[in-house]
Amino acid sequence: MFTIIRSGMLTTIQDLGRHGYQQYGVSVSGAMDTFAHRIANLLVGNDEQQATLEMTLIGPAILFENDTFISICGADLSPTIDNEPLPLWRPIFVRKGSKLSFGFCKNGCRAYLAIAGGIHVANVMGSRSTFLKARIGGVQGRAVQSGDQLSSYSPSPYITKLIERSTCMTTKNHLPLKWHISYECIPHFNKKHTVFVMKGKHFSQFTRDSQEQFFTKPFTISMNSDRVGYRLKGTPLSLAEPKEYLSEPVTFGSIQVPTNGRPILLMADHQTTGGHPRIGEVASVDLPLIAQLKPGDVLSFQEISVQQAQRLLLEREAMIGVLKQGIKLALKGAGNT
Repeated sequence: MFTIIRSGMLTTIQDLGRHGYQQYGVSVSGAMDTFAHRIANLLVGNDEQQATLEMTLIGPAILFENDTFISICGADLSPTIDNEPLPLWRPIFVRKGSKLSFGFCKNGCRAYLAIAGGIHVANVMGSRSTFLKARIGGVQGRAVQSGDQLSSYSPSPYITKLIERSTCMTTKNHLPLKWHISYECIPHFNKKHTVFVMKGKHFSQFTRDSQEQFFTKPFTISMNSDRVGYRLKGTPLSLAEPKEYLSEPVTFGSIQVPTNGRPILLMADHQTTGGHPRIGEVASVDLPLIAQLKPGDVLSFQEISVQQAQRLLLEREAMIGVLKQGIKLALKGAGNT
């Protein structure tokens, strides 16, 4: 059990999404940064699909009411317990009565808090993810609020052993394990990024100048951006000839261009169909990077083929597979020593 003392800017419960319902107009939703979400779960012995807390820019304050293990991955929102900074990308024992607080955002945009066992909320259409627009999933379809009391499922047996062992190893309110995710595997965020993009279905229908500008000019994320989509400021893009389009399926990473010429990069809570021309599609491997950008950050697009995008995604999945096996062995070893 844990209690939300302060909710933060936008803290929601997310998992890997609500798949199979887009035909009915229900967004996949889920964690914006699936890489950070997955690793956070693995670090506390959870299945990757288990629900975590997604925290945006300003994190919450949380009181833990039982001994447990947590991990925090993604953006650095200055987490502390007893005014002591907590490490990211590492399992941390937390004693009953501890208060976890977050401060200012040092880098990135979204952090993910995983709790051993996974957060226990209702499963709606195969997912615990909060879809704010439809008010389903999570805590009554809304962001968490001060006073919310949440519980977790029972941890895996080796995590239970590790919790018991940790209570005897320290009198402090928290104890990070000595090992962590390798520096080479951790994404690093800054205010300017180059993002891999494939040409969209309607790329050829834009003017030659717009095609060139799309891949050579930077775009800035506007303040009018959220989990549905990022509105991008930059050189307006235009079609070679005015044309109306029928609504077609869109996905996380689709880049639409409305009549004002300002691209919209669709995010996790995007609508299921769209009627604007699509100039590009972000490579899946870069979607977690996009999720860590915030208003004012700058991005540039670099063309990539479908085959190259598939290869990069397979390489990342292979890396996660290696991490998964290594983490599992390390956790079991720590619980048995």
